[in-house]
Amino acid sequence: MGETEELAEAFLAGVPEYIWDGESLPVPIEDIADSYLGLLVLDREDLASAPGAPLEHPLSGLLLPSRREIWVNAAESAEWPPRRRFTIAHEIGHWQLHRDSTRGVFCRESSGADGEGDDGAPDLEREANEFAAALLMPRELMRVHYDDCRDFEEMKLRFNSSGAAMGKRLHTVIPRRS
Repeated sequence: MGETEELAEAFLAGVPEYIWDGESLPVPIEDIADSYLGLLVLDREDLASAPGAPLEHPLSGLLLPSRREIWVNAAESAEWPPRRRFTIAHEIGHWQLHRDSTRGVFCRESSGADGEGDDGAPDLEREANEFAAALLMPRELMRVHYDDCRDFEEMKLRFNSSGAAMGKRLHTVIPRRS
């Protein structure tokens, strides 16, 4: 198990039971952001309006640490609710791993925030993706539910995950059988 996975597991272990009991699915990522971390999650039509946001690339989400806000792309959120969950978890990953209160963290659509396109992503983005996947699809719960159903579509429903994120996480968590 990698360091990012261990950090995500330790983080989840610290979430108070009144927010998440450690077993119920899907993991209530927005409640964790809000009630545990005190981060306000906002759906925004124009993420480029954020202080310091790059204007040349569309954004999926961003973290504004000094304001304690996570902004998510409203259009993407409406079209792909599982991606919204991953974006929030990804920004929580930045909050836990990379925050610097003097600047924001901006995640472009192509940075792999939905579990896709990680190849060539900067280390910070890759770490935030790994952290997000471990938050939304905890290792032990993945194993238990995979043993219970062994159905990809059912796993996506149980964890409220995109196919891309679930596929990557299954390959990470479930050993291949010969």
